[in-house]
Amino acid sequence: NPWNKKKTRKKNAGFQKRAFVCALWILAIGLCLVLPAAAAESDPLRVVSNLSDFLFSLVRAVGMILLGFSIVQIGLSFKSHDPSQRANGFMTMAGGLLITFAKEIMNLITGG
Repeated sequence: NPWNKKKTRKKNAGFQKRAFVCALWILAIGLCLVLPAAAAESDPLRVVSNLSDFLFSLVRAVGMILLGFSIVQIGLSFKSHDPSQRANGFMTMAGGLLITFAKEIMNLITGG
């Protein structure tokens, strides 16, 4: 059926466009969160600390993206009255919160 092929192409094109836009947003957020690594630093612990801060800022950015996505998912679930989508939205929100505050949680656990 030629109509199904056109619909599939349109769905794939829409998915590819959304994936490209999401990748651009992730890149833009990542560029905004770049911290200087200070490669000429004489203290190796300082270099490791800077790298750790950089990695945790990237993890925080991913957590914030998940939080934003979960809020949209929860809102859409209320509009469509879909309880499974609502549950997935709340689970994604919980995961996003854990990822966003991973550094603070690790500091609480280790006492540092």
